[in-house]
Amino acid sequence: MERNLSFPWVRFFPPSLSHILNSRLFVTLSYISSQDLCECRKGLQVLSNASATAFPPLLFWRSSPASLLFLNALTMLLIYFLIYILFFSLEISTTTHQGLRKVLFGDASRVFSRDWAQAHFRFREPHSDLAYALEADKGGTRAILMAVQGNIIKYLLFVRNTEYTHLERLCKISQKEQGEALAAALADSLWAAGEGREATVCLISAASHFVPTADYKADNFTERIQLFNFFEKAAAQKFIFDHINCFKSEGSKGLILFLYSLLFSRTLERVQKDLGGTTAHLLEFSCGTVICTQPLLHVVLAGSACPGRRCEVGFLRWSREEAGHRLPPVGSVLKTPKFPIWLCSINGMHSVLFSTNRLLLSDWKMEHVFHLYFYNGQRGQTRTAHLTVDTHSHHWEEGRCADTSSPGKRSPSLEMAIRTRWPGAAVSWNGTDPFF
Repeated sequence: MERNLSFPWVRFFPPSLSHILNSRLFVTLSYISSQDLCECRKGLQVLSNASATAFPPLLFWRSSPASLLFLNALTMLLIYFLIYILFFSLEISTTTHQGLRKVLFGDASRVFSRDWAQAHFRFREPHSDLAYALEADKGGTRAILMAVQGNIIKYLLFVRNTEYTHLERLCKISQKEQGEALAAALADSLWAAGEGREATVCLISAASHFVPTADYKADNFTERIQLFNFFEKAAAQKFIFDHINCFKSEGSKGLILFLYSLLFSRTLERVQKDLGGTTAHLLEFSCGTVICTQPLLHVVLAGSACPGRRCEVGFLRWSREEAGHRLPPVGSVLKTPKFPIWLCSINGMHSVLFSTNRLLLSDWKMEHVFHLYFYNGQRGQTRTAHLTVDTHSHHWEEGRCADTSSPGKRSPSLEMAIRTRWPGAAVSWNGTDPFF
């Protein structure tokens, strides 16, 4: 008789423990007779149907030696389960809840606004021109969504194995592949925040784990978060994919869960050290809206609030208001990422600019004339904008307005942002009406 038993609960364990459990249970079950195996299979079915957050139901078999062997193996499983709960799944204390709020808002009594509570990772239609793209509403959440978008593009263009080339790699993807890309993008940020050694994923549990104090305002989900620690990037990525609806479903609080996961991966202590007194917290209130600070975007892009670390996805910034002021420029490290992808802040609105040519930033000859693609996150954009950049031509200077006190009037703001990386470059929109 072929014995094809599976252990569905084993997937909740780290890979190292999963391997031990599978091998030990297989050896034990190899000694059980066919009749006993049938009884064990019934027990396993009950166990597999049990909730992952509840204790397994008590199972009873007749007292044969084989059944006792199986119960011995089950005891071993429960021991490993307790180890997992103790060392890989953690509830957080009241002090940590308060510290999380203070790092984010500077005050434990502050809570997320409605647009943040509703924000999640929502893709456009699969197998479409914008199948790779996240929808981003106006407001403070857009900056984080577009930063994650950069990681999604990186995965689809330069990491994922596929037969497709160039933009086809972004368009010909299914709903499942969208979930895989999101899991990879989130895991990249969490792993970088954990210094390449660990990652923490935050999910919402059914019950509240602490009683709020007088100086803490409850929001009915932060009080229910539970942390899952991983010491292998692949394990964290798989866990996120297995729970991808916790980040992409409506009402999931998916964006906030990612933000919490990011901060716990970095640890609140390291985030405060990164800030170094430059800013008191990572989010700010402006005109009734919660907006991201630059250090928070650095955490998403590079894993640290310190701006000096080289990112896989870069950053460009330009705005009409800032052009007339002598603000600190974006550093060359952020302008020259490992991959030709940039999160752009243009007039305070965030978007993504990228190239399909991975050699663009490693071979200077590629930077004479090249192609860039642009997505702004808005529902109104129906196709990826295609731009051609010529760094040897300066036609944009011709006929410019004599009034140089109004930067940006002579060219669309996106072109001005591109010129912060390639000064003097001519930009063609290839027949598309310039926007942004």
